[in-house]
Amino acid sequence: MAHPAQHEHHGHHEHHGHEHQGHGAHGGHHQAAAGGAGWRTAAQATLHCLTGCAIGEILGMVLGTAFGLHNGATVVLSILLAFVFGYALTMRGVLNAGLDVGAAVKVALAADTVSILVMELIDNTVMVTVPGAMDAGLGDLLFWVSLAGSLALAFALTVPVNKWMIGRGRGHAVVHAHHRH
Repeated sequence: MAHPAQHEHHGHHEHHGHEHQGHGAHGGHHQAAAGGAGWRTAAQATLHCLTGCAIGEILGMVLGTAFGLHNGATVVLSILLAFVFGYALTMRGVLNAGLDVGAAVKVALAADTVSILVMELIDNTVMVTVPGAMDAGLGDLLFWVSLAGSLALAFALTVPVNKWMIGRGRGHAVVHAHHRH
C-alpha cells in the first residue's frame, strides 16, 4: 500500500515542478529532451537575434551620424533600436502563430532579452575600443569593417549562451513552444 502513495506523491511533485516553470519552460523542456538544444538551433536563434540587432545598430549609427550626435548618444540610440527591432522580429513570428499582442510581448521579452544584451555588450564594446571606428563616417571603410567584425564576434559569443538557455527551456525555446502549437 505504501508504493501507490509514493507514486502519487512523486506524480504531484513533478506536476508542481512543471507548473512552477511555466508553459514556455515546459515546452522548452520537451524540446531539449528531443535534442532541440543543438548548435544548429542555437545558431538559428542567434542569427534571428543578430538580424534585429544589426538593423537597430546600423540604423542607430546612421541616425546618430546624420543628426551629429556624440558617440555616447549614438551608442545608446543603437542599443535601443537593436532591442526594438530584435523584439519586433520575434513578435512578428509569434503573432503569426496566433498569439495576441500581450502574449507576444511576453514571449519576445523572455526569448530575446538576454541574447540581445550579450550581443549588444560585445558589439558596442568592440565598436568603442577599435581606434577611430566610432568617429569614422558612414562612407568610411573602417566603420563598416569594424561593425561587421563586431557583429560577427557578437554572433560567435552569443551562440553558446543561446544553446545553454534553449537547453534549459529558456530564450528561444519559449518561441519554439508556441510555433509547435
